[in-house]
Amino acid sequence: MTFHSMWAELLPIGRSSASGGYRRFAWTGADADCRAWFQAQAESRGLTYELDRNGNQWAWLGDPTAGDAVVTGSHLDSVPDGGAFDGPLGVVSSFAALDELRARQVTFTKPLALVNFGDEEGARFGLACVGSRLAAGQLTVEQAHRLTDADGITLPQAMERAGYDAGTIGPDPERLARIGAFVELHVEQGRALDLSGDRIGIASAIWPHGRWRFDFRGEANHAGTTRLADRRDPMLSYAETVLAARREARLAGAVATFGKIAVEPNGVNAIPSLVRGWLDSRAADQQTLDTVVTGVEKAAREYADAHGIELDVVRESFTPVVEFDHALRDELARILGRDTDAGAGAGTGVGKVADLKVPVLGTGAGHDAGILSGTIPTAMLFVRNPTGVSHSPAEYAAEDDCVAGVTALADVLEGLACR
Repeated sequence: MTFHSMWAELLPIGRSSASGGYRRFAWTGADADCRAWFQAQAESRGLTYELDRNGNQWAWLGDPTAGDAVVTGSHLDSVPDGGAFDGPLGVVSSFAALDELRARQVTFTKPLALVNFGDEEGARFGLACVGSRLAAGQLTVEQAHRLTDADGITLPQAMERAGYDAGTIGPDPERLARIGAFVELHVEQGRALDLSGDRIGIASAIWPHGRWRFDFRGEANHAGTTRLADRRDPMLSYAETVLAARREARLAGAVATFGKIAVEPNGVNAIPSLVRGWLDSRAADQQTLDTVVTGVEKAAREYADAHGIELDVVRESFTPVVEFDHALRDELARILGRDTDAGAGAGTGVGKVADLKVPVLGTGAGHDAGILSGTIPTAMLFVRNPTGVSHSPAEYAAEDDCVAGVTALADVLEGLACR
């Protein structure tokens, strides 16, 4: 199948007719359809299909136990009403790149695997990269068992309802030990490539980032009969904290977002008793991130005290800065005909590559490649996003840029697995 035909086949799965976005949440019907698509693609190519202990899908060319394998892929799940490209572009491109290599009649000297990591976005259980975190031992079995969705369904229960054995979840060091390199292709979640006029980029690092839950507790009361002076309204403190987050991020050159909120009792004519908001913050370095989060929490506590509100702040997840393997990064640059400048690093902008505009660029988005980087050499390729929009139905990449990404990925895989 061509890239276009595979993309067209996957495109309708989990798409909302109301928003035009995707709702491919872990261990739901849409997720099952995506998984069935992946398995069918693997089997149609004569690849060895495997489901690992954490529900991640693998398709192998060559002996899976031989070691020093080259792996590529991404994920198929989505954020609520997300775009079509975040994740699926990397999976579809992996199959298309394999087809390209077979058309070139190359000889593989290492095993090659294509992978779909489960629950990368964390839309259902509130924690990103669950499948890769479990495999890498960054999420314990006990922690995984405590993950619940909005309906109180635990992760093991969801897996079992979807037909998987949740009793096997946990670290998978033997599998990861077989991997010599992992390369993830992803649509860029920003406009660096568009601004530089290049179709493809190479990742340098992922910014440190995390999620913090702010619980503002006040007193429920009647919205029509309670004097303003008598109210303990947690919504006021929350609203002021949202503005504080924007201010702190702007001053620090970082990003901070309150994108999810839960209100109790959630009535139009009731003053809330609880407002729970989730802060997502990211910065180019740890010190800057700490400054932003500390500033937001300090402001939140001042606002809460002023309104007689109780406040609890809980860090739910955190990922430190991830520097992708420099040797593998430079090898990708060599394969693609680019020599990275010695000064290119984890910064916020685009570094320089000899005789080319597009060097190595950092990103504020988390990825499975970042989770695995502490265990195995990882690298990433980015495909141009002309608007920079992501996690939205408006997310987009032109087909000719996607095809250029397939070619670049095929070149990289040939250079790594066919020597």
